[in-house]
Amino acid sequence: MSSRLLRRVLKEREEKRFASSDLDPEAAAIEIDEESDSPPGGSRFKNPFDLLDDQEDDQQFDVQEQAHDAGGQELVARKPANTILSSKSKKKKKKNKDESKVEKSLDSILEELSINTKPSNNQSLSENVKALGNEAHENNKNGRSSVLVIDPKYLKAENELRKIFGSKVVNSFENQHRVGSSRQMHGGRQAAYNLRKTYLASPSGFWPRWDNSMTMELLETKDGMHYFRYMYSTSYKHAQEAFEAAKAANNINAIGDILARHPYHVDALLTFAELFKYSGEHQTSAEMIEKCLYALECAWHPLFTPLHGNCQLKYSHDTNKPIFSALFSHMKNMDRRGCHRSALEVCKLLLSLDSDDPKGTLFCIDYFSLRAQEYRWLEQFVDEYGTDNSLWLLPNISYSLAVSRFYLEFGDESSINHSEKATSKDLMKQALMLHPLVLQKLVTKAPLKDSAWTQILKCSFFGSAKAGSPSLDHLINIYVERSYILWRFPELQALLQDAALLVAESLEQSSSEARDWECVRKEAFSSEKNEYSYLMVSDFSDVIPSLPPEEIRHFMVGPQLQYNLIAKHTVLTLEAKKPGTEGVGYNRRI
Repeated sequence: MSSRLLRRVLKEREEKRFASSDLDPEAAAIEIDEESDSPPGGSRFKNPFDLLDDQEDDQQFDVQEQAHDAGGQELVARKPANTILSSKSKKKKKKNKDESKVEKSLDSILEELSINTKPSNNQSLSENVKALGNEAHENNKNGRSSVLVIDPKYLKAENELRKIFGSKVVNSFENQHRVGSSRQMHGGRQAAYNLRKTYLASPSGFWPRWDNSMTMELLETKDGMHYFRYMYSTSYKHAQEAFEAAKAANNINAIGDILARHPYHVDALLTFAELFKYSGEHQTSAEMIEKCLYALECAWHPLFTPLHGNCQLKYSHDTNKPIFSALFSHMKNMDRRGCHRSALEVCKLLLSLDSDDPKGTLFCIDYFSLRAQEYRWLEQFVDEYGTDNSLWLLPNISYSLAVSRFYLEFGDESSINHSEKATSKDLMKQALMLHPLVLQKLVTKAPLKDSAWTQILKCSFFGSAKAGSPSLDHLINIYVERSYILWRFPELQALLQDAALLVAESLEQSSSEARDWECVRKEAFSSEKNEYSYLMVSDFSDVIPSLPPEEIRHFMVGPQLQYNLIAKHTVLTLEAKKPGTEGVGYNRRI
């Protein structure tokens, strides 16, 4: 009962007693207080809702009592000291009982999550997690975890957009998007629940509730790294089997039906994201990717802390593959929106999840660091990542290091100690000597139309340059496709031109240096096969090929696509089944 209502009841009783008898006011007030403390029958009335705000109301009531007594404006009977102490002791007993119930319930929940809350050495769960983190920090002496630690505030593109355009512009756009999404529901029921807050995605209010169709298990802890794997529920496994059959038959209708029943089926979401992208619906495609990331993050293990760079999800497990595809697509979507800092954080996350780099993150991480103006971080990354210090042999890293050093020199000359570090021009000369074919392809791709480039390409070292191995040729094509836009800046063109002229002059005097660099190149890329054939050059391009509607219809079975792909009116809403049934039921509202 609130303090205001309690005062009102006491005042009404006091007035009734004064009207019906000639008792002394002070004695009547004390009698009223005693009756309110011990109601008839000896049983104390318990309001279950009073447990929620017992402490707050008691504190407010005591403060208000003191204020009224001091001012003399209102008469409120004070309880005797022994009554107050007894009530406080009763509340403490109740509080202890409630806390014991809460602890028991938490223990039962943690037991369901397969977390050992009572280890053999009597450590608490927080101490276990802290010990795991300390172990990872001690064992990663090569510094890989330190350069791949992720700042969560940069993971979401909205934060970077607010920094670029201001909060008012971003909030206005988000409000318009929410209104448009609610109109698309055409009278559909709005969700009456709060979605989880996640690092990777910003869920919309009309998204379905997470259906717990996936979980994650800890496989092992080795050398300070914790290895995890996604696991599917029984219903999800059946949906996955149906998806594989529909995919083999190119039946988009069947995949749409799967997504209608299981709105967080990640493979179906990735499939529709690709189709939306090729049909020109980039906003809807990005939303599908975010919904996929939301589902994958909701399934994280309590000990899975990928932001610290000490967790691994090996790509060799089939259930782990969707998160790599989703993160890579999410990274490209943020790049198209101009959120290069957020794309860099996602790039770091991709690289930290699997050290084997199944998506070729190493071949675009330099681009995002340059676009995000993280020049010092790029140098630190090249110095600390890995154990053999051979990253600078990659064509993208060798050229990007020179660009990074150039902008550091250009921004603050005092921050560079020229006696200890090479200058940007020296690094650019080294990159040109190691990979001369890059210059030839950059002049064509950028394009660089100055007459000086024609003279430079007449030098046989640049004009007739060859990669020497299929792997290196493939990596050069990826770098040129990904980073050619950087070389449209006049200051970088001047740096590249000056370094190329110096290389041409030095080769006219002696060609031994060119032979030495050729030996280094052959030693670094000695394979006669393309070791990076699994990476497509188009995946690193900003150009998105579009498919006309008639081409998309070839993937459909039947005269009409039941799950409307092109229209933006498709929204999935959650409807729970009746009690006693297994799983969750969903209706599609258009």
